[in-house]
Amino acid sequence: MKREFYLDLAKNGLRFPVGADLILHEHADHEEILRDGARLGEVVAAAAARFKTPIACPVMDLMLEKAILLRQLGIPEADIPTWHFSTTPSGTEVEAIRKGIQRGDFGVRMQANIDAVRYIATRSNLIPCGMSIGPFSLMTKLLAEPITPVYLAGTGLTGADDPDVKTVEVLMALTTEMVLRSFRAQAEAGAKIFFIAEPAANQVFISPNQIAAGSDVFERLVMASLRRIKAELDRAGVDLFFHCCGELIPEFVRAFGSLDPAILSLGSSRQLWEDAALLPKTTVLYGNLPSKKFYSDDLVTVAQAREMSRELAAKMKDCGHPFILGTECDVLSVKGCEKQIMAKIQAVVDSAAD
Repeated sequence: MKREFYLDLAKNGLRFPVGADLILHEHADHEEILRDGARLGEVVAAAAARFKTPIACPVMDLMLEKAILLRQLGIPEADIPTWHFSTTPSGTEVEAIRKGIQRGDFGVRMQANIDAVRYIATRSNLIPCGMSIGPFSLMTKLLAEPITPVYLAGTGLTGADDPDVKTVEVLMALTTEMVLRSFRAQAEAGAKIFFIAEPAANQVFISPNQIAAGSDVFERLVMASLRRIKAELDRAGVDLFFHCCGELIPEFVRAFGSLDPAILSLGSSRQLWEDAALLPKTTVLYGNLPSKKFYSDDLVTVAQAREMSRELAAKMKDCGHPFILGTECDVLSVKGCEKQIMAKIQAVVDSAAD
């Protein structure tokens, strides 16, 4: 897509959540839908229609890629969510994982996501959006305690110096290959924009003190892989919708901006009107209402959601940066709170008419 397309969406006041999960859970058989590409595509299209956006954002599930990797090692499905590497994968394990990635052993859930992209591309007039967890965040899901080896890497140690750092490096190579393979499959299915969710690329995992002291750990472990993936997107003519809802420092925001994403989504901890000064005006800022609180009227009422929308839109208009009002992250359905959440999301979407 030409960059002007996204800039025009911002100029025209588009407001939408990343909220396909809300629409999915309106169906009693939502678990079955997640395994059926055509029906999942229908849900994604319905979400775009409900929220009045031309971008068909899929359901966010950041465990899918982990499951694909671990199935290659024969890890039982029930164990995958809590399973972690305790040592560096052996050469045999690395080869098994790589072969599975190359074959496209996606499993039913990921295949349904790919088929849903194809549904949007072939059976709607919407912009098909693919999705994947980012490689660094995927790496952190493969280790029980990733903070220490990442910190050691920040001191300048490499895999040649420390076995735990080596584990991180080996896993980063695998997770980058996994994200690239996921992207290629979704691009082949028709994705025109690709949503990369990299929430772990934040100051919990990367020490701001090390960055201030001149460490290149953020570039080595986060940005190098993202730059490789962005280059692949560029070759395929697919735009980047980059998301990080973690706690950030300005250096991280600038680095994300250097990827030249069409849309950059940041969490509610950020003041977007201040971050605008760190970014090129060819990148649309997206976000960042505190939607994780929308399940409770004690935390955020409908009137407050509407007022927050007005205030954020006004501040972004004043700073002059292209902006789409949206949510801080994927808006999840919460059992028993569906009406409260949807009322606030609808208030956000409809606030454009106020």
